[in-house]
Amino acid sequence: LDFARYNNPEDREELMEDSGWKLIHGDVFRSPPFPAVLAVLVGSGAQIFVMTMLTLCFAIMGFVSPANRGGLLIAMLSLWVLSAFVCGFTAARLYSNIGGLSKKSVTIGASLFYSTIVFVVFFLLNLLLAISKSSSSVSFFTLLILVVLWFGISIPLNIVGAFLAYKLQPVDFPCKTSNIPREIQKYSPVSPRLFAFLSGILPFGVIFIELVFILNSLWQNEFFYMFGFLFLVAIILLITCAEVSIVLTYLTLTKEDYNWWWRSFFGSATSGLYVFIYSIIYLCTQPELKGMHFVSSLLFVGYTFIISLGFLMMTGFIGFFTSFWFVRKIYGSVHID
Repeated sequence: LDFARYNNPEDREELMEDSGWKLIHGDVFRSPPFPAVLAVLVGSGAQIFVMTMLTLCFAIMGFVSPANRGGLLIAMLSLWVLSAFVCGFTAARLYSNIGGLSKKSVTIGASLFYSTIVFVVFFLLNLLLAISKSSSSVSFFTLLILVVLWFGISIPLNIVGAFLAYKLQPVDFPCKTSNIPREIQKYSPVSPRLFAFLSGILPFGVIFIELVFILNSLWQNEFFYMFGFLFLVAIILLITCAEVSIVLTYLTLTKEDYNWWWRSFFGSATSGLYVFIYSIIYLCTQPELKGMHFVSSLLFVGYTFIISLGFLMMTGFIGFFTSFWFVRKIYGSVHID
């Protein structure tokens, strides 16, 4: 009977419709490996995304002048502290939807992860400047103010955001998760991680020209005035990250592979690695930077690492958020018995 059904053209079309991504409806919303880490990274990316877009909006409206770099830095720092609520809320909301149990760890991780990295790198670089008796070093009082802003405003806002997120009911997924995980067959000789790594080339290509202008502004004393064009590039980057992650997620699901969570994040997040690699190439190839002092080179690498990591998490958040919406949408549009 099964053989006859398979040879029947109408039944064959029905079988084809029930293959691929529809077959893994019982596993597609299964909790990914290291859900707490994923929640912290997505939450940090959401905070950076909000801070970046608000900064660009204020710059376009003329509230922030590119000629006053101190004012731009203060505006970004203020927005970063105030947007900590978004980080805590997003991380906690995602983690509760996944069904995680270590809620306190996620809240603390979201509060401290990226901020700690930034502060430690900044403190070590500033210590090098102080040892070399550079006038560019930041005073102890300024560092104390940063710590007060961090622990006095940023962390409490993060905790409040997480608290409110945990109070909400988890999202109802369109499919119930089965008790026994489905076996994933090997479908390609090339590792899916390689596809995710190569996917980051497209978002990097979108911001490549703007990256050159920004590096020239930061390290060659050139002023950057094209915030309107930068905002347009940011919108194109958002669309590109979303499309890349959605396509990568869909291709993963069609191969009956339900491990889409991390791939949707890294599909666009790997563009941050390309930003860091190109920045190092920029440092080594620019004639004006070849005679740079060793401490200055460390400053370049340290600050570039902070920016690249932030860009990685921001683009990863965009990719994951759109893929999460996409997966819920396609599985919510089909009737599954």
